[in-house]
Amino acid sequence: MSRKSERLVNLTIALLATKRYLTKSEIFRSIEGYEGNEESKERMFERDKDDLRTLGIEIEVGGLDPLFNDEAGYRIKPENYALDLGEISGTDIALLSLAAQAWNGAALDSGAHTALLKLKSMGIESDLAAIPTLAPRITLMNEELETVLQAIANQTHVVFEYFSVDLIAKRREIAPYAVGVRNGHWYFTGLDQEKKELRTFRMDRVASQIETAGKPNRFAVPDGFDLFENMDSEEPEKLAVLDIRKGKAATLRKVAHSIKDLGEWDRIEIAYGDTETFIDTVLWHLDDVVVKEPADIRGKVIDNLKELVRIHG
Repeated sequence: MSRKSERLVNLTIALLATKRYLTKSEIFRSIEGYEGNEESKERMFERDKDDLRTLGIEIEVGGLDPLFNDEAGYRIKPENYALDLGEISGTDIALLSLAAQAWNGAALDSGAHTALLKLKSMGIESDLAAIPTLAPRITLMNEELETVLQAIANQTHVVFEYFSVDLIAKRREIAPYAVGVRNGHWYFTGLDQEKKELRTFRMDRVASQIETAGKPNRFAVPDGFDLFENMDSEEPEKLAVLDIRKGKAATLRKVAHSIKDLGEWDRIEIAYGDTETFIDTVLWHLDDVVVKEPADIRGKVIDNLKELVRIHG
């Protein structure tokens, strides 16, 4: 990602997360990339605002105190950030999720965390839960997912080797019908050409490169096909116990199995799938979430936080 793209992403995150309007001086102090004298920073900021508006991101301008004619501030309301995509297909959704991977990575990287930590050190509270999570973590090379998506679009078979539950790699040929995500993992479903039955495959269990086979237009996806209705359960549910500061981490609260009032904190029990994705979600909320169980997740979160402190002080 270029320095300008990184600055635009971090600016968007800061303006989405803030609970009040941010002044230009606060933006320049908290977001890396605004360099030079005040005039050059002003020019960079005006260009960045124009670029975001060109992308359809609405920046709201307002004062910090309605009773005084003070310096203008800026913010992005989460409700104005959503996109109306209209009628789109399952393939379109998968491609958009793949494209959104860059945002997901940038939103959780050290630069974004630094900007929000600087705002907090300046006494400016941020609502991290208000920022949209657009894409799950992709655990394979993008080319593999792209091959399956292209095969669905062209109605072409795909061939690959796949690890069974007993970790034996076997060759498969399927007519792919759909791709999707569950518990942080990518799956694809289609008609197994040997068994003549629908089968679902988890992408991180593919043991070889996925390749297309044969000519296009070899099959048709059944009308109304739903991947998740045809998925077998891939792994048992895992549970974690978290302490969450009152009024924080709404995204975790809404999927909690149980919530117990501890006063300043609430203790929740929550299910999770992919460990790395879950750790990213916890880290996103900084010191508003504390992992109590399981011990391995708690240890990894502490290690990541120590590394963040080491890098940024």
